[in-house]
Amino acid sequence: MPLKLDLAATDLTDQEIASLKEMRTHCARRILLSTSLAASGHPGGSLSSLDMLLVAYGLLKNNPEDPRMAERDRMVESIGHISPGVYAVLAENGYFTEDDFLTGFRRTGSGFPGHVESIVPGVEWDTGNLGQGLSTAVGMAQAFKTKRMDNRVFCLMGDGEHQKGQIVEAMRHACKYKLDNLTVLVDRNHLQICGDTADIMPQSIRELYRVMGWNVVYLEDGHDYNAIFHAMRDAYGNTGGVPTVIVARTIMGKGISFMENKAKYHGSPLPPDMLAKALAELGVDNDFDQWQKLREEPVKTNTIMQPRTDYPDVQPGNPVVYDADTVTDCRSGYGNALLGLAEANNRPGEPPVICGVSCDLEGSVKMGAFHKYSPEGYLELGIQEHHAAAVSGAMSCENLVTFFSTFGSFAVSEVYNQNRLNDFNHANIKVVATHVGLDVGEDGPTHQCIDYLGLIKNYFRFSVFMPCDPNQTDRIVRYIATQPGNFFVGMGRSKTPTITREDGSVFYDADYSFKPGRADWLRRGTDATIITYGAVTPACMEAWQILTDAGASVGVLNMASLLPLDIDAVIEAAGTGPIVTVEDHHIETGLGASVSVTLLEQGLAPKMTRLGVKHYGGSGKPADLYRQQGLDGKSIAHSVQQLLG
Repeated sequence: MPLKLDLAATDLTDQEIASLKEMRTHCARRILLSTSLAASGHPGGSLSSLDMLLVAYGLLKNNPEDPRMAERDRMVESIGHISPGVYAVLAENGYFTEDDFLTGFRRTGSGFPGHVESIVPGVEWDTGNLGQGLSTAVGMAQAFKTKRMDNRVFCLMGDGEHQKGQIVEAMRHACKYKLDNLTVLVDRNHLQICGDTADIMPQSIRELYRVMGWNVVYLEDGHDYNAIFHAMRDAYGNTGGVPTVIVARTIMGKGISFMENKAKYHGSPLPPDMLAKALAELGVDNDFDQWQKLREEPVKTNTIMQPRTDYPDVQPGNPVVYDADTVTDCRSGYGNALLGLAEANNRPGEPPVICGVSCDLEGSVKMGAFHKYSPEGYLELGIQEHHAAAVSGAMSCENLVTFFSTFGSFAVSEVYNQNRLNDFNHANIKVVATHVGLDVGEDGPTHQCIDYLGLIKNYFRFSVFMPCDPNQTDRIVRYIATQPGNFFVGMGRSKTPTITREDGSVFYDADYSFKPGRADWLRRGTDATIITYGAVTPACMEAWQILTDAGASVGVLNMASLLPLDIDAVIEAAGTGPIVTVEDHHIETGLGASVSVTLLEQGLAPKMTRLGVKHYGGSGKPADLYRQQGLDGKSIAHSVQQLLG
C-alpha cells in the first residue's frame, strides 16, 4: 500500500521505517520473480536503488489514480534498465496491480517493457539509452521554471552512466539556469556490466558535480531510510538557486546474500533453483510456478497509457509576404516568423508559450529578434547540441512550443539518437535547421548536411518540410507552431529569390496556406516534370526557362513536404512523362529515392533521372558546388533534354 511521508517531519517514525522495510520485501520479491519469469532483465541495480525509489515515491507529489495530473512532480529514471524496481514500486503505490506487472513483464504487446516507457502508469519518459535522462529532467525542470510552476523533478541515475559526456552538458545547464527544483539521485553501487566502475572508467562523481556548482550530498549508506529521507526532504525544500545531487553508496543486489556486490547480477536474472534460495532469504513463498503458468495466458493490455494529447492553443500571427523583388534567405524568413509567433503568443508579464533553444548560433539561425522580444523564452545552451536536443524534446512535452535551431549537421546528424528518443516519447519538438546541404558553401563538407531526409526517414513520428523561399518558410514555421508533433524544417544558408508565377506575381502570397503532404506546381508542362524542393528550386526555375526557350513544355513541382510525400502529385507527374528529381541531398536516400519507391508501389515506370549529391562537396561557393554536381540550371536542363531525346 502507498506510504505518504511528511516533508515537515524531523525524522521518520518507527512505524514508517517498518512500513518501508515491509514494502522493500514486497518489491524485492517482485524484482526477482519478474526477471526470472522473463529469463532476462536487471535485478542487481533494481535492488540497489530500491530504497531510494521507495522514499522518493513516498515524498513526491503524485496520484496513482490520475498519473498525469498537472501538479504532479516528475520522476525520470535515467537508468531505464532498472524497470523491475520501478514497476515493483509503482505496483506497491497502487498505479497498477502486481498481477499486471508479473504476468506482463517483457512480453510482446504488454504494458511492461524491458526498459521503462511512458506507456506504464507513473513512468514519465522512455529511457534506456544511458546518459540522456538528466537532460530530460533538466528540460522538465526548466519548463516548470519558465512556466512559473512549483512542480519538482527527480532523476534517478546510475554511477556507470556518468561516463557519458552529455551528463556534463546537462549539469552546466542546471547550474546556469538555477534549477533548484531539480534533485538527482545517484545509485553509487560501484559496479557496471563488466565490473568495477573504477576499473572500467575511473571517475569522481561527487567532485564532478561539485566543480559544476551543484549542492552535493553524500550518503554513506544508501539503504538508510532516515538518511535518504533527510537528504530528499532538504532538497525538496531547496529554493537557493542551486540544483542538488544525492550520491548514495549502495550495494548491488542488496538483500540477497549471494547477489550482493556481484557485477554479474547487473543484467542476469536468477535461474529457478537460485530464485528459490533468494525468496527463502526474503522469507516469502516461492510462487514462481504459478506465475509462470499465468504467463501462458494471453497478454493483458489494460494498463497501457495512451500518448499525451494536450497542446497549447497557439495563434499563428499575421503572415509576412515578401514581394517579388525581394532577395533574402529563408533563415531570415524563419527569424521573422518566430518573432511574429512570439508577438502573438508571448504576452508581456506572462510565462511564454513559444520558446527558442540555440547553441551559440543565435545570429546565424536568426533568433536574435525573438530573444530580444521574449528573453524569458530563449535558452542559450552553448555548444551542447546533444543536451539541447534532449532538453527541447522534454520542454515540448510540458506545453511549451519549443523551437530547437542550429546548423543542419548539428541538428540532425550529430543528435540523431537524441531526436530518436524524442520520437519515442511523442514529443512536440520543432527542429528548424539552417545551413543545410551544399548551400553551406565555403564551410566545407563537414558542415554540409546532406543526410537529413535519409536519417529522419528512420523515425516514425517526424515530418520533414523544406521551404523554397522566405514566403513558404514563413507559412511552414507558423504551421508547425500550431500543431502537436515532431517537425524538421530545413533551409540553406544563401539568399534566394522570391518564387513567382509566370506573370511575375508572388507565388506564395497572402492567400497561401501550407498543408503537409501537398506539393505545389510552380509550373505546368506536358512533356516532363522536374520535382524539387528547397535551395535548388531557383536552379530548377532557371532550367525551366532554358527548356521553355528551347520549345519544351516542362512542369516544376515543389515537393516542400518530404514527409509526408504528395503521392497524388507524383502519380500526376508520371502521367505527364519523364521525371527528373533535383535535390541538395545524398542522391541515394533523399527525394529521388522516395519518388522511386512511390512509383514502384504504384506500378508506374516513367523514364526517370535522379540528380543530387553524389560525393562529399568541397569548400567553395554554393553555385560552384552545385555546378560540380550537376545541380545548376544548365545541367538540370541538359538532364531533362536527354530524357526527352
